[in-house]
Parts: sequence; structure tokens; C-alpha cells
Amino acid sequence: MNTAIFYHPEAYTTSNPKLMGRNVAGESFLRGFFSHSKATEFWAQVQSVDHANHFSKKLISAGRQELVHFVDKSSLGQLSTPGCVFFPGPGISEHAFHRSVSGSNSWSLCGITHTTSSLNAINSITNLITAPIQPWDAVICTSKTVKNNVELILQNQVNYLKDRLGIRKIVLPQLPIIPLGIHTSDFNFSSSRKSKARLELKASPDTLIVLYMGRLSFHAKAHPLAMYQALEKAVEISGKDILLVECGWHANDSIAEAYQEAAMETCPNVRVVHLDGRKAENREIAWSAADIFCSLSDNIQETFGIVPLEAMAAGLPVVVSDWDGYKDTVRDGIDGFRIPTLIPHAGLGNDLAYRHAMELDTYDMYCGYTSSLISVNIQVAVRAFVQLFESSELREKMGKAGRNRVVDLYDWSKIIPQYESLWMKLNELRLANKEESNRHSCSWSASLDPFHTFSDYPTKVLSSDSVLSLVDSSVETAFYRIKKYLNLKMINYAAFVLPSENEITLVLEAALNGPKSPQQLISDIPAKRKPCVLRSLVWLVKLGILNELQ
Repeated sequence: MNTAIFYHPEAYTTSNPKLMGRNVAGESFLRGFFSHSKATEFWAQVQSVDHANHFSKKLISAGRQELVHFVDKSSLGQLSTPGCVFFPGPGISEHAFHRSVSGSNSWSLCGITHTTSSLNAINSITNLITAPIQPWDAVICTSKTVKNNVELILQNQVNYLKDRLGIRKIVLPQLPIIPLGIHTSDFNFSSSRKSKARLELKASPDTLIVLYMGRLSFHAKAHPLAMYQALEKAVEISGKDILLVECGWHANDSIAEAYQEAAMETCPNVRVVHLDGRKAENREIAWSAADIFCSLSDNIQETFGIVPLEAMAAGLPVVVSDWDGYKDTVRDGIDGFRIPTLIPHAGLGNDLAYRHAMELDTYDMYCGYTSSLISVNIQVAVRAFVQLFESSELREKMGKAGRNRVVDLYDWSKIIPQYESLWMKLNELRLANKEESNRHSCSWSASLDPFHTFSDYPTKVLSSDSVLSLVDSSVETAFYRIKKYLNLKMINYAAFVLPSENEITLVLEAALNGPKSPQQLISDIPAKRKPCVLRSLVWLVKLGILNELQ
């Protein structure tokens, strides 16, 4: 089978001014998909011609020459051919309603989690319960912890609906765990490149370089204080010369100043260098030069964390917090060290959630307030750094173990087959339940026929009992009047819903020999077009071409 990719350039590019983790993950996925997919042709669901052209350029630049099919909102039914659509986020509920017009069994939907703490993300998850989601749909969870989080959100909403509406039947998408992938070949650096990078950072041969890579946001990514304090204490104990490279980007000058102020106050004996991580050349310098990687994430907006995998691919031992997806990817004591974290017990954060839900606090402030009440064990981090500072053998051993783990498990060549296997299973389940689905079709309220929902508005409804007659004495006269009317802007603006000239002629000829029922007037119209021409009979009455007999 060939899965269609829901393609919007913003979700698959890292060139946006406001670069986020989902952009990095999306761009990396698409490159991995093009490199390792077994598809014999490609499908993409797009919202504009520009998006289609953008997708084509990406495909060609990846060296793929296969045929590409594009589907937009006017042709969604064509998605039944690939049989599945992949969306770069969890919000598949809206698309389930769109699909219901063609039949909920027409194709499968597959989304993926990124952050699950924002209002939009939470609403996307809770909407899965009331949308026409089917068992052959899925939302990929990138880690065990995020799956647990999603299940808690869903269960809370189910409990509410049971209490409020007494619901019994619950249909949820599958929630498979498939991690994000990386391109491990991007992180192979020669000895000469490493030496050059260290020179560019003005690091002596004895200097140990600790690297933090990623967005520099103390309120929404990783609060740096634990790292700063642990490094300062580790320097005091080990006596090593330490250079901390923060390769990332600050949202504004105020945040940049906050980082500088905190570093000067808490780790004065650690030289800190900032590199703009949005530039590829800076990222290469940082990865090439580093001896140890550190990411002490303590933020609920994180769900997986791709950067430790990149560090492991670069052969670096990692010091990370025991947090979210890091628990899945980093083996404590083997690939590096996972530093214990601590949060308050349940029930002590209701006020924070309420303020966020009521939009009293922005999402950034919600994340920041929550992060302020989450800690990383500084003493354990100190011991981890000291062990790595004092043993080049340990650094090498852990770096090799991490590198092997990432190549074996997290390279896109290993991840894309998991995606395609999932999509195949969804398709098989969908086809096996086609009859069951048809018995439980879902109607999308937003797409209800206006002639049904507003049927009480008019005096009468055109029906099989209606009788229509031609006002003019000849077809030619009637057609001449219609042509004149079609030149009017107030008529031709609706060309999309109007019959063709040939169809008009067939109706007029049928009406020439006396009053007829609507079915008689459209008897010579091809079956596929009968519904459209049938409703157009009212248009001909509107123009005064046909007359309804009372």
C-alpha cells in the first residue's frame, strides 16, 4: 500500500523564524520517509498548489523519481486508493469528520504526538472520543510516558461523558509506541574535523567540552540551573578545565540575558560559549568538538527528546534527566547517566491547570510555572559529571554503547519500516471490517444537506408529485432567455451548481410536450448526473423557464 502524507510545508521545515521541536521532527521524518520508504508511488494531501509544488521539490531533492498523486479538499475521496493518511500531529478528529462523508471505512487516519500539554493538543486528544474515529485509525505515541499521558487524558474525558451522558460505547484509535528517528550518518565526524572544531572554540587539548543542544528556554524546555550548579561543583571536585557550549537559540534578548546572568552567578569557573543552533555550521562545530552531552529537561512540554539520540549518534556519553522519552532512549550507566527528577504529588497543580485552561496564563507561563516546581537531583548530576570528567575510558565506552544503540534502534532505516508496518495493519483491519463500518455510518453535522436541515423553511419541496411545465412555446425561445440570464453576474456566479448546456437542452425538450414530473424531465440525463440536474429544475423555475403547476 501507499500511505498519503498530509503535507503543509510549515510542519516539515526548520527554516521558520520560530523553530520548534515538531518542525525538526517533521523535517527529519520526511527525509527518512523519502530515503527508506518502499512505496512505488507517492501520495500527498495538500491544501494548495504551492504546497504540492513544495512537496514535489522535496521528493526530487531526495532522489526519488516515482509518480506523485495529489489530493485536496475537493477530491478527498481519492484517498481510498492509498488507504491511509499520515498527519504530523495528533489532531485527526477533524479529518475523521471529513472522511465520514465518503464513509468511515474509506481510509485510515494516522497521527503522531508532539507536545501533549498545550490546550490545542489536549483538545485534539479529547476530541478523539466523540469524533468518528475507528479502530483502524491510530495516533503514534513516541514514548511510553507520553502514551500513559494520553491515556490519562482520554480516561478523564471518558469518565466525564459517562457521568454526563451515560455513554457506553467507546471507540478509540490505536496508540502504538514508535519512537522518533534520526539520520545517524549525519553525526560521523573525522578526527581532523573534531580537532578543527575544538580550535574554533579555543579549547586546549586538556579542556573537556560539555554540550547542550537545543532551544534555550528556561521556562519551556530545560531550566539550566541544575546543569550550571552541577558543572560548577564537578569542576571544584575534579579540577578539570570545562567549557560549556550552549548551541541553540533564545526567543528574545531578555531570555539571553537571563541565561548569562544565571551562568555568571552559579558557575563562574565554567567558561560558557553560546552558538546560534539555527545555523548548520554551528551545530556541526558543537557536535564535532564535544566530549559530553547534557540535557536536564524538566518541562512538561517535552514528550520524546530527539537531541540525546543525536548525541549518542555522535558517540558522546550523555547526562540527561530521568524524564519523559529519555527514559526509553538512554540506558542509565550504559549510554550515560539518567539523573533522578522530582515533582509534587497529584492534586497540587489544579490551580496551574485552571489558569492555563481559562487563558489567565499563556502556555509559556503554564509550562514555566510547572517547571519551577520540578527538580533535577543536582548531587547525582555532580557525581555523573565527575565520573565522566575523570575517565576518558568511561567516556569512550559509553559513547560507543550509545552509538551502537542508536544505529541499531533509532536510525530512520529502522523506524520507517515500523511506520509502514503499522499503516499496513491499519489497512488490513479496515478492509476486514468494511461491512461492520457500513452498518454504523456517521453523519457530520457540519456537512448536513441544507435542503434537509432547512426543509421547513419553504412552502413546498420539489418531489415526485410535483408537476412542471415549460413557460415558453419553444425550446429555442427558452434557451435564448437562459443564455441571456447566464450573462448576468447575479446568475453566472453560481456556475458550479448549474447544469451544462446539453443537460439544459435535454430537460427543455422533455418539457416541450406538456407538463411532466421531475423524474420524467431528467429521464435522458446520465445516471451519475441525475441528482445535480434534478435539483437544477428549481433553478429553472427560479429563472421563469419552468413553471410549477399548483
